[in-house]
Amino acid sequence: MVIIEKEIVAQVPVLHVVKQEKKEGRLPFILFIHGFTSAKEHNLHFAYLLAEAGYRVVMPDALYHGERGTSLSEHELQLKFWHVVRQMIAEVKWIKEEMEQRRLIDPDRVGIAGTSMGGIVTFGSLAVYPWIKAAVSLMGCPAYEMFFDELVKTAKKTGVAIPLSDEQLKQEKAQLVKYDLSKQPEKLAGRPLLIWHSECDQVVPYAYTYEFYEQIKPLYQGKEKSLKFISDATAGHKVTREALLETVKWFTAHV
Repeated sequence: MVIIEKEIVAQVPVLHVVKQEKKEGRLPFILFIHGFTSAKEHNLHFAYLLAEAGYRVVMPDALYHGERGTSLSEHELQLKFWHVVRQMIAEVKWIKEEMEQRRLIDPDRVGIAGTSMGGIVTFGSLAVYPWIKAAVSLMGCPAYEMFFDELVKTAKKTGVAIPLSDEQLKQEKAQLVKYDLSKQPEKLAGRPLLIWHSECDQVVPYAYTYEFYEQIKPLYQGKEKSLKFISDATAGHKVTREALLETVKWFTAHV
């Protein structure tokens, strides 16, 4: 039987999902990160199937989301997008370290996955944490700086107020450099990576992700089975059942 428990890990509210009979053991570990304006509960189908497959899964609430929600308006929350991403990347490390201290995970078998913002966090985590063994990005974007520019450009074009000067925007963008995997693809170090993205995604640009895939393919010469890109023609900004099942298969093979 799979059990779901609400916990606080590294001061972050999480859902901890695991098979009851394996609850006390050291298990391979998957962190699953939700999307922007979503919450940890919205991806429970991923956690359930991964737990069924023998993994310990932790799904945190990102800052200002779920149990950590505040009275911020949608516009105010959008302005904090990159702060939320950076904070979640930091918390990925803290959560992993606490689970390791509790002797609940095998530190050599750690995977990370996420949808949309969670996929962006996944790419950023790969850029800074060599202990991640394998990853799955669903509708994410590895090109932080390009996506930052795109979001600013879209906001200005649609008349959305940005209460930051050009200099402040430049400083904000500079904080993203170390997480931008497209600028340092060697940080992947051949680790297994599955990317799923819809060609008609209107929220996170498909082109940036596919260009990144083409960029890193030569780095996987001789280990082609460790890199996979699944292109969906119709889903838009919504994860399909195929993406769910492929995620579970990926971690089963690589973590």
